[in-house]
Amino acid sequence: MNHSLKHWKEAATLIVAAEQRLCGGSRTTTPPRGTKLTQHLPHASRFDYNTLLLKRSGKSGFMPNAYVFPGGLVDPTDFSSEWLDVFKSLSSAPRFGLRRVKQKAETRPPVFATDRVNLGSPIPGEVAFRICALRETFEESGVLLVVPRDTLQRDEDTIHDGIDNDICPDELKKWRSLVNQNPANFIRMCRELGVLPNIWALHEWSNWLTPEGSYGVRRFDTAFFICCLKEIPHTLQDQKEIELFQWSTPSEVLQSYEAKEFWIAPPQFYELGRLCQLPSLNDLHRFARERAVEGCEHWMPVVTVEDDKLVSLLPGDRLYPGTLSASSTGHDGVAALHRLVIEDSYTVRLQINIPPKYKHLLPVLPLGSESLL
Repeated sequence: MNHSLKHWKEAATLIVAAEQRLCGGSRTTTPPRGTKLTQHLPHASRFDYNTLLLKRSGKSGFMPNAYVFPGGLVDPTDFSSEWLDVFKSLSSAPRFGLRRVKQKAETRPPVFATDRVNLGSPIPGEVAFRICALRETFEESGVLLVVPRDTLQRDEDTIHDGIDNDICPDELKKWRSLVNQNPANFIRMCRELGVLPNIWALHEWSNWLTPEGSYGVRRFDTAFFICCLKEIPHTLQDQKEIELFQWSTPSEVLQSYEAKEFWIAPPQFYELGRLCQLPSLNDLHRFARERAVEGCEHWMPVVTVEDDKLVSLLPGDRLYPGTLSASSTGHDGVAALHRLVIEDSYTVRLQINIPPKYKHLLPVLPLGSESLL
């Protein structure tokens, strides 16, 4: 953990995409790169996968009642040297066998690029944050993504089951309770069950920081990962921190949000819009796996007021702090825009005319949003 951070607490979250069968076995295809973005969300029937969202408790001190991806704060045990023994067969390999984690430091945000050895941990950040995302996913939803410890061959190029089906439900329930009581029990569980957290199934996706003055005084520097599964796993309700869960296509979530059926935060809004570009699970997995080696942006939204509306500025916008000049231009010489215009809690418009960095995707734009690309 990075205790030198003054304003943020480090965290990790996991976008879980799991296959659902389409009627007649039909499959969708990805539009060619460079095609003009649609301003209509794809119909739910185009997707062959669902994503997992959890509803936070109304008593939560951070974003109560919001629908979020599973995840939470990094715990010191995620960086514990005890993981060296758990990963004994791989701990001497570069990056614990994460063959595709080879980005240059300058293309990665501090949450990934920071040298953790200098902070007193032998566990690389890319490993510890994956462990955190997997542990929190297990705590909040009961979804345990692990592989047998004696499975020496790792393959980041295939869609993973991510689940050890030999673990009986009663055993999972017992360990989930223990891990919720003490995160150190996640290490103990892996030892006793002979499993490894499936860090190889996760791919770096994005990095969001909580803007100043939003959602109370708590601010988080959150690593976003994505994982693609062959089937929807069993989930367990805890009725504590999480009130309920649901599996829905990205477009269904955005449509429910626009219909004011439930609330999602801007990072979820943006990332679900990106997923709408890839309604095929195979395409999503291939894209996430190949794109992750390019790097990852470090996004801290800056909230301001323009024309009596809240505007959340994102990197690259002409008014974003640190932008070379207020006259910075985007596509066709138009002033650079990369912002979320927040008209009310359920009405958000994205304005963007700059290309994404590191070969990432732009979101599919709902009606009322603007793209000049």
